[in-house]
Amino acid sequence: MKLPGPDHPISITANPNGVRISADGKVIAETRRALTLQEASYPPVQYIPREDADMRLLEKTARVTHCPYKGDASYFSIVAGGEPQANAVWSYENPFPAMAEIAGYLAFYPQKVQIEEFKP
Repeated sequence: MKLPGPDHPISITANPNGVRISADGKVIAETRRALTLQEASYPPVQYIPREDADMRLLEKTARVTHCPYKGDASYFSIVAGGEPQANAVWSYENPFPAMAEIAGYLAFYPQKVQIEEFKP
């Protein structure tokens, strides 16, 4: 486990905008409670509360990856009617303590979905 610091900063802030995630024309998630995670020089990632996602459109997969800063991520495929989007969603079920805010939230690969921000 590594802690975020000056050499690898990570911040988590509440997004003041609403966030809508869609795939194949179907809304997968819509929330006004997204968290924006900014890690080092990577693009910011929107983390969506699971309660604000249509979990019927997601199917858990066997894929697991490890981040030394956040912990183990589990993955979901999107099954929204069109071609399934394999491992398009990830979630840190039990992240390391420094990242506890994102526990159970969902993040989506932007190349596999449409991510829109809107004014609440």
